[in-house]
Amino acid sequence: MKRKDTVKLISADEMEFVIDKDAAMVSQTIRNMLTSPGGFAETELGEVTFPEISAVILEKICQYFYWALQYSRGKETEFHIEPELTLELMMAANYLHT
Repeated sequence: MKRKDTVKLISADEMEFVIDKDAAMVSQTIRNMLTSPGGFAETELGEVTFPEISAVILEKICQYFYWALQYSRGKETEFHIEPELTLELMMAANYLHT
C-alpha cells in the first residue's frame, strides 16, 4: 500500500495506527484535516494527532471506520462496543463527527 493511501492516527499516549485513507475519511473531522488547503501538517504528512483520545479508544474508532466502510458497501454485521468504553467512545465520536 502506498503512503498516500494510508493515514497515521496518533493517540494521546503516542500509539500510532496506520489505516487506509478511505477508512479514515469516514470521519468528517479527519476528512477536513486531510483535505484542507493551506499546507497544514496533517495534509502534508498524512498524520493526525489526537491529544485527548487514548490508544484504547482510538483503536476502537479505527475498527469502527472499517466497519462503517463495509456497512456502506452492503455488508451488514454487528459492531460490538464494550460497555466500559461507551462514554469515551461517544465523546470521541462527537468530536470526529462519525
